[in-house]
Amino acid sequence: MTVGVPKEIKNNESRVGMTPAGVYELVKNEHTVYLQSSAGEGSGFSDADYKKAGAIILDTIGQVYAMSEMIVKVKEPIEEEYALVQKDQVVFTYFHFASSQRLTKAMIDSKAVCIAYETVEDEEGTLPLLTPMSEVAGRMAIQQGAKYLEKPVKGRGVLLGGVPGVAPGKVLVLGAGVVGIQAAKMAAGLGAHVTILDINMKRLRYVNDVMPPHVVTEFSNEFNIRKHIQDHDLIIGGVLLKGAKAPNLITKDMLKLMRPGTVIVDVAVDQGGCVETTRPTTHEDPIYIIDDVVHYSVANMPGAVPYTSTMALTNVTLPYVLSLANSGWEKAVANDTALQNGLNIVKGKVVYEEIAQAFGMEAMMA
Repeated sequence: MTVGVPKEIKNNESRVGMTPAGVYELVKNEHTVYLQSSAGEGSGFSDADYKKAGAIILDTIGQVYAMSEMIVKVKEPIEEEYALVQKDQVVFTYFHFASSQRLTKAMIDSKAVCIAYETVEDEEGTLPLLTPMSEVAGRMAIQQGAKYLEKPVKGRGVLLGGVPGVAPGKVLVLGAGVVGIQAAKMAAGLGAHVTILDINMKRLRYVNDVMPPHVVTEFSNEFNIRKHIQDHDLIIGGVLLKGAKAPNLITKDMLKLMRPGTVIVDVAVDQGGCVETTRPTTHEDPIYIIDDVVHYSVANMPGAVPYTSTMALTNVTLPYVLSLANSGWEKAVANDTALQNGLNIVKGKVVYEEIAQAFGMEAMMA
């Protein structure tokens, strides 16, 4: 199979769909890999590294799409790429369709086979291709939140860990999934007081078992959310409904309950955000302020640490890429339930129920 790895063109996205080690494995299995020139530079990999691994370097993104049966990348195609996606081409990447009707329509019109990293689900019910980026984003959420709590950027002026004689900052985490637990771990490590909310008691029991005593759990409901947002300094949105739009747990009217300079980091922005006032931002312009509350909602947070993120992503995507390349997408999907769950749009048909529901459509059979 011919596999294409284009350069990411989303704002400040420095990750790349495959490391040289991944290219080496594909070439070893007698596949041809086309890589756009300088695609890996942002992650610390040169064209020479890829050539040594066996990749063929092409000058333009158009050439990569035109010459490849499968495209492996990191972020969803943006508008400039829509026309490049070809009929019957397999596109394997993060899509997050439920948050963008325009992207969904464009991929339907392309008649491509769209397999989304974020809905590949294994037999244990985990999301193996979403997990490493959720781990990165959860940890980064605390780094960024701590920075934007500083007064020069309109935060409350609170040091999360406190100092002797001064109480630490308070962090509220919505969701005890991968993002929430990683955020809680980082915040607790800094010495902050952490409250984590979820509707899944099994997850809350797990948090109680593994976290230190200054991480406390409560059942998530509107009453508890309204109570805690009034005295917490940093709020992390880590709610995920697989393949579907995130619910608005914090509505616009709730912002008035927060103290001026409170910071919200909505990691759920890729799925529409769990805060009503969330809108996607970029690393170039990451924050905005509504009702004196600082909102940080960068849609590709792990792109700020591309070396770590690219290595972690290829570690988990490569076995699936090899399966798709070795067997072809139809056979690979038939033999692997996890990959079957990753099918979102197939040759003009939406085949994933939650995406269809998001736009009032009917899901079709693949």
